[in-house]
Amino acid sequence: MLNFGTIGSGWICEEYIRGAKDTGLWQLTAVYSRDKARAEVFAEKHGAKLSFTDVEAMASCPEVDAVYVASPNALHYEQCKTILGHGKHVICEKPLCAQAEKVRELVRLAADKGLVFMEAIMFMHLPQRKILEEAIGRIGHVNMARLDFCQRSSKLDTYLAGSLPNIFNPKMETGALMDLGVYCVYPALYLFGRPERWFVSSVLMKTGADQSGAITMEYPDKLVSVTYSKVGQAGAGSDFQGVDGTVSVESISTLGNMSLRLKDGSTETLFGRDEKYLLMSHESRDFYRYITEPNVTREEYLRCTELSIETAEFMEQARSSSGVRFPSDAIGR
Repeated sequence: MLNFGTIGSGWICEEYIRGAKDTGLWQLTAVYSRDKARAEVFAEKHGAKLSFTDVEAMASCPEVDAVYVASPNALHYEQCKTILGHGKHVICEKPLCAQAEKVRELVRLAADKGLVFMEAIMFMHLPQRKILEEAIGRIGHVNMARLDFCQRSSKLDTYLAGSLPNIFNPKMETGALMDLGVYCVYPALYLFGRPERWFVSSVLMKTGADQSGAITMEYPDKLVSVTYSKVGQAGAGSDFQGVDGTVSVESISTLGNMSLRLKDGSTETLFGRDEKYLLMSHESRDFYRYITEPNVTREEYLRCTELSIETAEFMEQARSSSGVRFPSDAIGR
């Protein structure tokens, strides 16, 4: 069993903790929050004996083997760099960084120190990804794919009332593409590779963050459309259309409620739904495997890091093309 710490105290961090504990492979020993009282309350709630208000202090703690980072996007780079610098493994929430070069730097740092640096993107670690791939293999040549993640933000009403939640603040490196579009870009690049040509359009808020967007990805033999929004709720889901059938996925982020319809009209239910903590437990299980079985999992781990870089690069270019700018984009340029 390995000991882990966490950065963040939101619901996503709580679900990861629950999922990691459920594997029986991890023990929570430390938590971090900028607020001392909040850190102590969070530690007590989840059974961690240590709480920190300084990232470097937690990173240097001998009772921490690895850290799960679930802070605002704008903090990922510096926090991950600090933790890796102290010799600890890192699993960081998506998206890793707004700039691909920062992702490359962190990947290099981890490699130099013999550490695992992993993006917490469910798609790459869900068992149902194999179900999806097998089903796509049954529908013949795929000529069209629609990948959608449009979900009305719980913070939208706060924004409309005149406040500026982090999710709509460019300083936090967030917005529709970074928060939701990434869940569509990942499977597109994983399954079909980088497109020959692509076009992106975004609708920007007054803050400069994108509230919604659409990407058309052109391949020699297929079109892939990606749609994402933080201001509306979609109901059509995603699908992969082949000459012999269609694979439909209600939730592209979790691969939930997946079904197959063949050209003869027959249908199959491929997968239902799992609770969030169980979905996240697969990430923590693979994180453990990459750390404890490096030789066995090397090829798998390297594919994950390569795809993290490819995704970061594509999304950075998509942001630039659609007019979404972050303050950090100017640094070092």
